[in-house]
Amino acid sequence: MTSAAHNDPNALPQGDIGLLETDVARELLSLASPARLAYVAADGSPRVFPMNHWWTGTELVMATFTGAAKVAALRRRPAVAITIDTVSATPHVLLLRGDAVVTDVDGIAPEYELVMRRDMPPAQADAYFDGLRADGATMHRIGVIPTWVGVLDFETRFPGAAPAAMSAPS
Repeated sequence: MTSAAHNDPNALPQGDIGLLETDVARELLSLASPARLAYVAADGSPRVFPMNHWWTGTELVMATFTGAAKVAALRRRPAVAITIDTVSATPHVLLLRGDAVVTDVDGIAPEYELVMRRDMPPAQADAYFDGLRADGATMHRIGVIPTWVGVLDFETRFPGAAPAAMSAPS
């Protein structure tokens, strides 16, 4: 890593894991909006599925209930792509790639509970989780440690094919 890149994560090239330290990446990893998980389904066709997510500092964790079709597909072909983005007039986009590791959970995945409690009133969250536990719900934890990271803020970082006029200073 160059000294400029070491001091300024925005100077890192797309794909560098160090981009996780940018303000845009940190903002998007903490958002309550869903991540979009792209994977290859059992029939070989592509799928994209919105999922709540929790960032541990090294791993993006999503969870799904037992019986979800994506589990077998992810175990068969673990390579995934993920995007988390905003819908503002100047969008921010975080792009991740890595392999999904699916773990069976006896009950509720801890990260799922953290994510759901983040935006639910406590009494509502308690009732929701009490109901899931009473029903004997079980889950799969889907963890992805990013091996490739891209950040777009459409102010200083643009898609590679963006016209030169987009990145010209005003």
